[in-house]
Amino acid sequence: MKEVIFNFEKLKVYQKSLDFIDFVYNTTKIFPKDERYGLTSQYRRAAISIALNISEGHGDTNPQFNRYLSIAWDSIKECVTCSTIAKRRNFISEETNIETRTKLEELAKMISGLKRRLKK
Repeated sequence: MKEVIFNFEKLKVYQKSLDFIDFVYNTTKIFPKDERYGLTSQYRRAAISIALNISEGHGDTNPQFNRYLSIAWDSIKECVTCSTIAKRRNFISEETNIETRTKLEELAKMISGLKRRLKK
């Protein structure tokens, strides 16, 4: 059977956002059980939101896609805050916090570049 690939799945930023989701799920596995419906859930939803907004906006008009990319960028900021809280609560190490921020910075730059390209 032929594999079906949607155009948004070819975007490097979309693929990177899926990698980040995997990273967040692995990171939050070690969070305390009493955070399951708190920070763990919020962090995972914010990470997922990045990929969802990229896929949802792709293929629409450039202004609409730009709007979805802005929402994805907002979710990146939410992930930064979740990582900061996790570090402050000692759920993650400083190294994990730095790794998280590095991955988010890369995603943010990719989204910003795509947004600039769409405005042309």
